[in-house]
Amino acid sequence: MTDDEIRDVLLTTRRIAVVGASDRPDRPSFSVARFLVDRGYAITPVNPGIAGRGLHGATVVGRLEEAAPLDMVDVFRRSQDAGAVVDDAIRLGARTVWLQLGVVDDAAGRRAREAGLRFVQDRCPVIEWRRLGLPAKIA
Repeated sequence: MTDDEIRDVLLTTRRIAVVGASDRPDRPSFSVARFLVDRGYAITPVNPGIAGRGLHGATVVGRLEEAAPLDMVDVFRRSQDAGAVVDDAIRLGARTVWLQLGVVDDAAGRRAREAGLRFVQDRCPVIEWRRLGLPAKIA
């Protein structure tokens, strides 16, 4: 995606499901979720192992279906597991799927784009936010 497309995703998204969210402060998904909340996004952490617990002011759910409706699905899973999450995001009507750094699935990306979703892979919204010099909070 171009910088303008990344900027548009970050500034027009409001609700984000964080798949693979962790309640462990040493995990990247923990700090990324905190960053997103601090920027004004409504997040729904998704992790069956900690479902029902609170994380950054939100209740963790066990399945992506429980996070709907959503604008974006931010995926903290291994590349080989990402395709199933992408397929769920398509089925649930997400507008964007974002695969985190190191997570790549070109076939899932093709499916997402063919279904009309925006697809970002192998990038981090925190890094992109800072690189693009975006404002402290979404409008």
